[in-house]
Amino acid sequence: MSLEIRESAREGVTVLTMKGRLAVGESNALRQKVNEVSEAGSHNVVLDLSHLDYIDSTGLGIMVICYTGLKRLGGAMKLVNLNKRNVELLLLTKLHTVFEVFTDVQDAVNSFFPDREIKRFDILSFVQQQEDEV
Repeated sequence: MSLEIRESAREGVTVLTMKGRLAVGESNALRQKVNEVSEAGSHNVVLDLSHLDYIDSTGLGIMVICYTGLKRLGGAMKLVNLNKRNVELLLLTKLHTVFEVFTDVQDAVNSFFPDREIKRFDILSFVQQQEDEV
């Protein structure tokens, strides 16, 4: 399955909704899209991963490259709607300490505005819940 990226905007923040797999051979599409959005002047990006089935090491690397590129320009990249496997991948690679993760697109958008209340994804609760299920 190829990677599909749908672009939308919310309150000046670009939301990229991905569907498919962020893996070798596909992940460069994300890099190109983030570069395109950045060149158009949008440096704040939310990646909606609700329909992303799989991320491999190449995909993770591209996400980090996009994150650092936006950060260098004074922007940021936030993640939203990760599935269980992708949360575990962030934990395993310790990238949960780099990326801000949210369960709702609006919460991620709100995080770009310092005067708004935000609800971050509670990774500790997620881990405890997974342990309780085992």
